[in-house]
Amino acid sequence: MAAKYERIADRIRHKIGMGGRVRRTAERHQWEKDRALLSEAVRRSTGATEHDTGLTIDDLEFFAYYQTIEADADIAAVFEVPIGTPILRRDYRTQLKAQGSPVTLSTSYLVYDVVAANPRLLDAAEEPWPGGTHHQLRTLNIEIDRVVESITAHRPSATEMAELDIPIDVAVLVVRKQMIDTTGRTVEFSDIVLPGDRTELVFETQLSRWDRP
Repeated sequence: MAAKYERIADRIRHKIGMGGRVRRTAERHQWEKDRALLSEAVRRSTGATEHDTGLTIDDLEFFAYYQTIEADADIAAVFEVPIGTPILRRDYRTQLKAQGSPVTLSTSYLVYDVVAANPRLLDAAEEPWPGGTHHQLRTLNIEIDRVVESITAHRPSATEMAELDIPIDVAVLVVRKQMIDTTGRTVEFSDIVLPGDRTELVFETQLSRWDRP
């Protein structure tokens, strides 16, 4: 497995540089929101993963799996809905096409009754959706006001080791991303699992200036 892991790391390193690390910054959120207003041709030309990695659509394969579940205590708390509320769960896998090398694992959640207003949003065959979640929500007249991300780290589970092709001594980073609309309601959240040794998280905070005499 170690030799296979090194080949994956070398492939990603060759494609994106920076010692093989995918660089994820807060700037990506405004880029995604702005992209939702562009033409379908432009939206189809690139996505958030390409934006983060410098890869092209031709480098990547994208898989989406949809299922309807009932909200457990964690999901219900995020959405502020009763436990048992129908939820659309979307599992996304993005990998390097040439070698099947994984880039990211992502699980997204939406309140089923909200997205059901546009039946196309319930169909995994519509993926990859040009313009991503921002554009999907735009079809429902929902605009995102802010994105809140929290990051944790843990040793990989057996499933994460298998899917990401990483050894047990490489931690995974889990980014929980909440998309909050202009009314203050969380309309989507996702858990993104990233290999710790191939990911760079960068945060930049603009500070207000002191008034000076």
